[in-house]
Amino acid sequence: MDTFIQQIINGLVLGSMYALVALGYTMVYGVLNLINFAHGDVLMVGAMAGLTILKLLDSVAPGLPGIVKLFIAIGGAIPVCIAVNLLIERIAYRPLRNAPRLAPLITAIGVSYLLQTFAMMIWGRSPLPFPQLLSTEPVTIGGALISQTQIMLLALAALSMGALVLLVERTRLGRAMRATAENPRVAGLMGVDSNKVIVATFAIGAALAAVAGVMWGANYASIQFAMGVLPGMKAFCAAVLGGIGNIYGAMLGGILLGVIESLGAGYIGDLTGGFLGSNYQDIFAFIVLILVLTLRPSGIMGERVADRA
Repeated sequence: MDTFIQQIINGLVLGSMYALVALGYTMVYGVLNLINFAHGDVLMVGAMAGLTILKLLDSVAPGLPGIVKLFIAIGGAIPVCIAVNLLIERIAYRPLRNAPRLAPLITAIGVSYLLQTFAMMIWGRSPLPFPQLLSTEPVTIGGALISQTQIMLLALAALSMGALVLLVERTRLGRAMRATAENPRVAGLMGVDSNKVIVATFAIGAALAAVAGVMWGANYASIQFAMGVLPGMKAFCAAVLGGIGNIYGAMLGGILLGVIESLGAGYIGDLTGGFLGSNYQDIFAFIVLILVLTLRPSGIMGERVADRA
């Protein structure tokens, strides 16, 4: 039982990070009908920016508590990621809005490699250690262990997702985003500026990716220039699992995928004598993707985006 609880906790931690990134995919798809495959690399930029800020803090104010440094790192990484994502939208995606769908997809893949190359030039090829900002003393829950960093990650993910729900459901910007996702032409006739909505969507997605990137580094204590590729692909799988275009589906899909990965790596690894253990946990996300696309292409919660054909 203790092992099961431990796997669930690990899955919730992993799934929370997937959900934050998946929200960026699903929001951009909702308003623009575009899969931004460079979004995982925005997570990487957030982690790298957070590490750079932490190094500056160590030289300027080394006596700050770890939790204060963590929030400063997140607060500094968010505008960096927003600037990068808005630059991507303005230069790479906006000129291709009316192009065939294959063109933005290929462009997104190219932007991903471009971001990785720039990161490699700035921060180097080698993995970089990410400092432990919170106490390493674990907390016991039902016989399972969870670190203070993981507790903070879960809390920040819950707050971020809750804030996004309030923004989408209760604010004027949220109504404009939902209207643009439903029918951009009619929304334009009603006075909604689609360009502003798209820019806001990219900015919000980047902010969520920045939170996920810094917390990813804090949780795993190591980052590198290509770290965003696999989490980005898994977050895309999570968005498809939940129903791409649906923010609630992205949250649900991210959590489910994290739990599936964790349980799969633990229990299926035991059943196969370790053959499909933690070293093979990455395959579970793509198995889930194949099953969802085969059995329920619209995802668990379907898709709220109207057909624009």
